[in-house]
Amino acid sequence: RDSRWQPGRRGREWPEAEKAEKLARGAALKWASGVFYRPEKLEALGQYRSRETKRNNSIQARLKSTVQSYLEGVSAGLEQLRAAAEEVQSVRRELGAARWALGGSAERRQDLQRMRALMAEHVQLASVVKVLPQLFSAPVPVFSRTLELLHEQHLLEAHAELMMLEQLRDDVLFQLHLRGLSSAQATVLSYFRGLQELNESLAKQLWGIVGRSLQLVREDPVLFVSAVRIIEREEKIDDALLLDATFLPPGRPKGWRQKFYHVLQETITGSRLLTARVDTTGPGLSRHLAALQREVVAELLVVKDLMVQCVPAHYNILSICPAMYHQALSSHLQDILQEDLDKQGLFLLLEWVLHVYQSPEMMGHPGLLPEVDVSALGPLISPDLVDQTERKYVVKVKVSVQSNRRTLEVEFKEWFREEEPETDHQGFFQSALPVIVMQVGPWHRRLQHPSLPCYLQGRCPHCASWATAPHLLSPSSSVSSLHPDTAPREVPASLQAALDRTQRKACQLLLEELLLDLQPLCVQLPSRKWLSGSQLVSSMCEVIDKYAKDFSRIRKPISMLLLTESERLVTSQYVRALMQRRMVCRGQEERGQLCRRLLQDATQLRELFQGLSLEAVFALRELICLKDPALLSLEVLGFITKYPDVSDEHVSSLLDLRGDVSKELRHMVLEMMAQHPQAPPEGYQSIFSTILVPAPELPFCLRKGKCA
Repeated sequence: RDSRWQPGRRGREWPEAEKAEKLARGAALKWASGVFYRPEKLEALGQYRSRETKRNNSIQARLKSTVQSYLEGVSAGLEQLRAAAEEVQSVRRELGAARWALGGSAERRQDLQRMRALMAEHVQLASVVKVLPQLFSAPVPVFSRTLELLHEQHLLEAHAELMMLEQLRDDVLFQLHLRGLSSAQATVLSYFRGLQELNESLAKQLWGIVGRSLQLVREDPVLFVSAVRIIEREEKIDDALLLDATFLPPGRPKGWRQKFYHVLQETITGSRLLTARVDTTGPGLSRHLAALQREVVAELLVVKDLMVQCVPAHYNILSICPAMYHQALSSHLQDILQEDLDKQGLFLLLEWVLHVYQSPEMMGHPGLLPEVDVSALGPLISPDLVDQTERKYVVKVKVSVQSNRRTLEVEFKEWFREEEPETDHQGFFQSALPVIVMQVGPWHRRLQHPSLPCYLQGRCPHCASWATAPHLLSPSSSVSSLHPDTAPREVPASLQAALDRTQRKACQLLLEELLLDLQPLCVQLPSRKWLSGSQLVSSMCEVIDKYAKDFSRIRKPISMLLLTESERLVTSQYVRALMQRRMVCRGQEERGQLCRRLLQDATQLRELFQGLSLEAVFALRELICLKDPALLSLEVLGFITKYPDVSDEHVSSLLDLRGDVSKELRHMVLEMMAQHPQAPPEGYQSIFSTILVPAPELPFCLRKGKCA
């Protein structure tokens, strides 16, 4: 242990050093106890002591060197701080002297400010002097000559002069801008103040021409083409200046292409039809919508065929103009809907918006396709407004129906009167019911005199369906005449289908009445009383003739349809009666009598229907009159070829009526039918498929077996 170490003193001055020394001594003791824990290791104690002494001396030498270098650095730093303090004192003394020297120079500074202003003015004047030759190069008569060219509508020449003057002005202003002489620009602008007048005069003429563009492209497109070329020139000048973006002359960019579209939109929106007061009462709205349809289609055709050739392709005029018309019409129709329209007006407007507008008669016109795509324009009025208008229409129709209830009740009583209904000038029955219905609906004011549906005299005053049906017989012809003005228009497919169903239902009601009158007579067929010369068919003809006379007072083609359906009904009922197995011929003589009766009946009925065929009855007669039963297979094959809807039951019933067909022959005929199935040809009207044949009676027998 070093004798110079004083633990108390060092502990008081550096407590961390004392703690470190204690830790080191502890570590050394731990190391020594580990090394010398055996006696034989004590021999090497001198070597360990010598090595650690050298190591300790080396560490102390390095520490002394480090402390020495640290002290030398501190000494150098102190010397530098001392020198810096001396320099600061020197600078302070010099700044005080400078402040004292500048204390009396305030007046000289004001003189320098005046000199600076004079110098700036001198530079401006020098710059103006440099551009004076350019200013004087623009002769004063150019302004008056350009204005004269505008008045004479020499637009391209006038615009060329205008561009030359603007280029000169912009060059002078650009030079002043580069020199930062903004105050001198006012002098130049005052010198070129005539340019503003020329610009305004040219623009006024251009927008007047654009406003008459649809007329000019049809009559003389040269003026319109000149205006478009000027607008295109100005657009290119704007694009070049905006691309540079270092200096924009006064009035730039002009944006005349956007102004071109704006004027077109104002022209379309401000057209006579879109701004005129619309008479929404009477036929005024119908005529207005028809006029809108004609004018819009005509103007769009002019745009597609003529205007598109006069403007650049990138103007996209074929897409922009239809969109402008679409927007203008949408706004116009919304204004009309703000008024209190009646039910007819609401219906007309909804029909025009939802059907006419997109139809081939307007925006879907073949002449506009495929360039004009109406589907890309969106709805003409919003779906919410459509729903609102439909609700208003339904409310008004309900009110109208309620108000006409009394009239309908009176008309209903007329259906059951015993007197003959009124007739028109051609002798056809007519009724006031369609007029009443049309007044309830949306079309009654579009019409001067519709073709009134036919009316038949009711046979049974207790049958309301018979009295009601005649009013429904020709709704299609009535609706087809309900078109505004004289423009024909097809009935929509959905409405036509509904009218066709109504017609078929009305005809069915009438034919059902005919069937009710025929059934008591048909149940007597066939019978031996009928074979012996009964007036049964004559009675049937009387019934049919009464109906045919009523049918003759129905307008075509309904009358012909009723006669055709009546023939099919009579044929069906006659054939059905023959197949009910009410009679079986007892021999050849009775079969011959049956054949003669069938021929008389078919001939009498055919004469009644004025030449309409009853071929099914004649064909059945051939089957029954065949004398050789062995030929029945061939005859039946021809029969089923002509009438493919004949079934085995029908043929069996006819064979039963003959009374001379054996079981073997019947089996052969039916087997032949199974081997030669027939498919109905296209357009075939079935007869036998509607006839049900009763099942043959089974012979009575008792089953063998014991009694229970």
